[in-house]
Amino acid sequence: MSQFITGNGWLQLALYMAVLLACVVPLGGYMARVFQGEKTFMSPVLGWLEKLTYTICGVDPDKDDMSWKDYAIATMVFSAIAFIVLYFILVFQNLLPFNPQKLPGLTPDLSFNTAASFVTNTNWQAYGGETTMSYFSQMVGLTVQNFISPAVGLAVLVALIRGLSRKESTGIGNFWVDMVRANIYVLLPLALIVAILLGSQGVVQTFDAYVTAHTLQGIDQTIAVGPAASQVAIKQLGTNGGGFFNVNSAHPLENPTPLANFIEVLSILLIPAALCYTFGVMVKDKRQGWSILAAMTIIFVPLLIFCVAMEQGGNPNFAALHIDQMASHLQPGGNMEGKETRFGITNSALWASATTAASNGSVNSMHDSYTPLGGMVPLLLMKFGEIIYGGVGSGLYGMLVMVILTVFIAGLMVGRTPEYLGKKIQSFEIKMASIAMLVPGILVLIGTAIAVMTKDGQAGIYNPGAHGFSEVLYAVTSAGNNNGSAFAGLSANTPFYNSLLGICMLFSRFWIIIPTLALAGALAAKKTVPESAGTLPTHNVLFIATLVGVIVIVTVLTYVPTLALGPVVEHFNMIKG
Repeated sequence: MSQFITGNGWLQLALYMAVLLACVVPLGGYMARVFQGEKTFMSPVLGWLEKLTYTICGVDPDKDDMSWKDYAIATMVFSAIAFIVLYFILVFQNLLPFNPQKLPGLTPDLSFNTAASFVTNTNWQAYGGETTMSYFSQMVGLTVQNFISPAVGLAVLVALIRGLSRKESTGIGNFWVDMVRANIYVLLPLALIVAILLGSQGVVQTFDAYVTAHTLQGIDQTIAVGPAASQVAIKQLGTNGGGFFNVNSAHPLENPTPLANFIEVLSILLIPAALCYTFGVMVKDKRQGWSILAAMTIIFVPLLIFCVAMEQGGNPNFAALHIDQMASHLQPGGNMEGKETRFGITNSALWASATTAASNGSVNSMHDSYTPLGGMVPLLLMKFGEIIYGGVGSGLYGMLVMVILTVFIAGLMVGRTPEYLGKKIQSFEIKMASIAMLVPGILVLIGTAIAVMTKDGQAGIYNPGAHGFSEVLYAVTSAGNNNGSAFAGLSANTPFYNSLLGICMLFSRFWIIIPTLALAGALAAKKTVPESAGTLPTHNVLFIATLVGVIVIVTVLTYVPTLALGPVVEHFNMIKG
């Protein structure tokens, strides 16, 4: 790989990972104190707002403990109301204020798709932001969901952690309390800081109408503006990914400078990575959090390096004839198609890898223009189930499901009853974990099959052959894993794709949340088994390697045929020219 990646590229990757990991302990420790109800340095500033919210909602944070069923009902009802409200905001956008461009309401199928997308923290966009959404829809509709949907993920994660840490308990916490604390103490302060930083770099934040500029060529050009900085901040921190503008973070008013780019791509993985330490603190064994973070990083870093190397190598058919034979197969300058020159290959591939490792989906380059194997990396990272760091909250509870399955498999291998954090893993826990693991794969495989076998699905495919299949596979994988990024090149704003992808998003989100909460309730009710000499360690190198192996094997067995039909075939076609 060294002849593919420049020294400057290695330095940028190392700097990113160093800063990300350096933030894990302070932010992770802070979030642990927030969700354990302890005082933090933000309590004197925001404590009044938390208390006021409880008073208005009639919630007693010290008494109203919920069973897993009550917690699940609260989660589903809250999300359903959010979906309905957002749907009607979009449909009747033309009747609502802050619409200086007089944009019409969205069609019912696009409103359904967009509401499903933002409520599920997917943020798939089948529309162009500046030509479709009013300021009111962007702020009150989409940005509000950018706070609420990751807070739901955080709440579910915290409930699962309580299930692992409590013993003989019928309660796993209070959904409303967890939601309030996630928003007030975590998402709002971080979003305010990031929005100010982005504004300092030139990210636009205004309520003025679009600007008309008179160009040197003598024509008028309309420049879309709006309250972008505030939405961009939370879209990254909440692993939402929905861009204010159509081209997302490739837009110069949404991501204008290399520093803005670094802040945004760091924000994508900031909370998911730190939550591993939060988990370790809350279960009173920090080694458990570090082992999970290590497993995530062991998978992420090689794939990141591979993606950069493939894009730096480019298309061998465009290789220059160098005296140095080692470099004779490299495309001069690498594959810069679809990438912004102000970011280059390294930062584009870093973003593509980070956004698909998390359930973010924002882009600063065109993934559709990547080399076949370079583009396979973001596709593969989504197929891991958005657990390699993953979305805010959802990534770690998805990873904990894989941890429980790994403990079960390892226990069978050594002939012992599987235990995790002193809790015996039995048939009910494995059933719930299996449902949570299987749902995304089922949605992706069946959804892709429907799309490529029906006339309505085929009508949206503009590129023939393997690449067209890859575009469909990427779209359904993105929806089925609540990511939101796209290969593009697929006409997805149709009643067929809006409906198919919207259904995939809803099922993938909530048919993982429900079994996860059931798992939390079952674990909370169990006794804690004292650790003994025969207890399987879940924090050492052997377990980390086993966990990585289980994740890779499950993903490979589920998806290899689809990858072979898409990116792999396309790669060999590229080699043949």
